[in-house]
Amino acid sequence: MSDDKLTKILTFIHQRNPEVGELKLDDDLIDRRAVDSLAFVEFLYLLEELSGETIDPEEIDVEDFRTLRAIDKRFLHGAAAH
Repeated sequence: MSDDKLTKILTFIHQRNPEVGELKLDDDLIDRRAVDSLAFVEFLYLLEELSGETIDPEEIDVEDFRTLRAIDKRFLHGAAAH
């Protein structure tokens, strides 16, 4: 994951949920409630912007959002292949 994209994702999370604290690549974002349901659509838009690809909500799985590493793998490196 590029540092720039990681920074944008972390900035988004911390602006909406400052209490989440430090997040590492393998921290469970769902258990930590890093992105709430109200901000999730905005989060998808951010991922689309960073990946340059449209994300079809019908084709995503909760595991795609479990960690920063999973987000990177699914959406930022070859998302179109999925």
